[in-house]
Amino acid sequence: MPNHAPAATVFALASPHIALCDLLKCAGLADSAGQGKHLVAAGLVRVDGQPESRKTAKIRVGQTVECAGVRVLVAAP
Repeated sequence: MPNHAPAATVFALASPHIALCDLLKCAGLADSAGQGKHLVAAGLVRVDGQPESRKTAKIRVGQTVECAGVRVLVAAP
């Protein structure tokens, strides 16, 4: 049976938090923070497995963000 889990990448977060739209840009899932906001508004982003509608939700170390078939694990540097 094939594994359909999203591809995973690790994002090293050097500050206490990052806005979701900025994380999408920095992790390469969006070309800009504005495009990241559109992805969130379209309902295409999940945080810790739950749909997230807040474009500037504060993402912290230990959280997981999923979008476009990619899972981003937020870790300390």
